[in-house]
Amino acid sequence: MFDKMLKSPSVWEKLKDADLPIVCYGTGNGADKIFDEFERLGIKISAVMASDGFVRDRSFRGFKVKSLSDCENEFGDFYCVICFGSQLKSVTDNIKSIAAKHKTFVPSVSVYGNGIANREFFERNKSRICDVYSLLADEKSKDAFFKFVNFEYNGSLDILLSCESDKEEVFADILRLGKNENYLDLGAYNGDTIKEFLHFCGNEYGSITAVEPAPRNFKKLTEYTKGMNNITLVNKGIWSGESTMGFAGKGGRNSYLLKNAQAKTDTVSVDEISQSKNITYIKADIEGAESEMLDGAEITLKRNKPKLNIAAYHKIEDIFILPKKILGINPEYKIYFRHHPYIPGWDTNFYCV
Repeated sequence: MFDKMLKSPSVWEKLKDADLPIVCYGTGNGADKIFDEFERLGIKISAVMASDGFVRDRSFRGFKVKSLSDCENEFGDFYCVICFGSQLKSVTDNIKSIAAKHKTFVPSVSVYGNGIANREFFERNKSRICDVYSLLADEKSKDAFFKFVNFEYNGSLDILLSCESDKEEVFADILRLGKNENYLDLGAYNGDTIKEFLHFCGNEYGSITAVEPAPRNFKKLTEYTKGMNNITLVNKGIWSGESTMGFAGKGGRNSYLLKNAQAKTDTVSVDEISQSKNITYIKADIEGAESEMLDGAEITLKRNKPKLNIAAYHKIEDIFILPKKILGINPEYKIYFRHHPYIPGWDTNFYCV
């Protein structure tokens, strides 16, 4: 299957040979990375557009930001390239409606770091990706994993949509949270994943430890959890051990550790947090620090074998680095793979039990 995929053109190769104008939909960090790769490959961009409420009178990378109707009036038909991410149904429905009229591509770039999901990446890492495929615990994981890899290679929105699954299935059939879980929430944000946890454990639990480095997020987290029993809040970043690191972000969900950033935050490891706790369930969505988190979780994963819910989409290489690292620490884990509704391929996770 993998060899057949590589015989077809990648999304970047398709766009390099485009026979229609290329319109980039979205601005921001993701768009910057896609623009940079287009410049490297010599791919010509004809226009930049945004959703109607975000057009305003502004420019991006030298292009005046236009509306969909502006682009349709100017070009008629064109190739639409998705350069931002959303899980809001109104936004994803709008993307689907555009894709029904104009051929739409969704290139994959690392959310953090400089990774590009291109032919060179997949040819270089073919054996590592195939190895992970063979290790997955069920056929649904293997199907979703192959479709996800295929999507990242060829940028097909239809393939991405075909590998979506509901989180209800994950919590009911894989994680199966009990009534006495000791939950470690890494990247707790404003408490949204604590709310998710409480829903799936029926509001009955042993303890909750929530880690969030961003001051503004931590304030919201504190307000949300006020009055809850057996809860510990930690205003630090998660890393392989105790340190002081640079920290970037404006207080939203996408704040992240960055060694040379001006703002600083203290970091802590899972093993250090878990010394006095029998952690039974860990969720980690920590903006590209998942691999370093696992480096500091060896004792906990070996001793307790907690259920794991680990984000797999922040760096292109996470799809093979994270599962191999988990099994290297504790080979008793069964590893499942799921992608939940999000365009592009965000909210993609490894679930391990």
